[in-house]
Amino acid sequence: MNFALILFLLSIFTGIFWILERVKFYPERVRKAEALAKEFEAANREALRRGEASVADEYRAIRARAIRQPWWLEYTAGLFPVILVVFLLRSFLFEPFRIPSGSMLPTLHIGDFILVNKFDYGIRLPVSNLKVIDLGSPQRGDVVVFRYPMDENVDFIKRVVGVPGDRVEYRDKVVYINGVEQKQSDPRDFVDESTMVTLDERDEDLSGVSHLMALDHRRPSWVPMHAVMRKEETCDYNNRGFVCTVPDGKYFVMGDNRDNSEDSRYWGFVPDENLVGRAVFIWANFGDMTRIGSFR
Repeated sequence: MNFALILFLLSIFTGIFWILERVKFYPERVRKAEALAKEFEAANREALRRGEASVADEYRAIRARAIRQPWWLEYTAGLFPVILVVFLLRSFLFEPFRIPSGSMLPTLHIGDFILVNKFDYGIRLPVSNLKVIDLGSPQRGDVVVFRYPMDENVDFIKRVVGVPGDRVEYRDKVVYINGVEQKQSDPRDFVDESTMVTLDERDEDLSGVSHLMALDHRRPSWVPMHAVMRKEETCDYNNRGFVCTVPDGKYFVMGDNRDNSEDSRYWGFVPDENLVGRAVFIWANFGDMTRIGSFR
């Protein structure tokens, strides 16, 4: 479901009624109320002349009903400001996402609700995602949300490992960038609660960004060629891992749950035009509210 497109269409639809309310429907109701005012003014004078009770209170009630917005405008024109604010915030500032899988364990858990900064990598038009103002680009170590290159209706989240021009090598489950080994700490036990598998949790220093990652001792470091959905021309696979050179305008991404993540090893680079934003904050996890906070 393209929620951005739905919000855009709702903004247009409710905005039309919001404009009509101000230029047509509300003025018509006011004119009707003014006509009622003249009728009741005459009726009130006649009632007072005959010594009867004033009809001013009755007039005020009828006038209020005449001016009141009908229900169908309350649910169209009345909702326009709210829908517009949500659309603008979601399109240009922050967008919420829910983590659906364990590919980013132990950094992000299944059920984490995260906020994604939409402007760090440039201002993009809603729906089309076309960049109109360039404000920056992903750096190694950033956790990014992007449109899955194999199906752009699906959003993925991974960590940037290689930026344009980098030579990324994965050998015996260790990352090398431009020939420099990205150091890992000694392993600790980490239990993936969704599978009850014990992984080796480690700290990895990725070009100065220290973050958590996990390795699965059951799986090899090499990528089975039958599992590769799209092989990039600048990538070579071997029995210890792979070597890739990242082209201009593209990024190499991997999941922190290294051996249980489908990422650039399997379907290639992420084009800049597919970027959605940088993941910056966990704002909820209804299974474990202690998860709330920032992460790296």
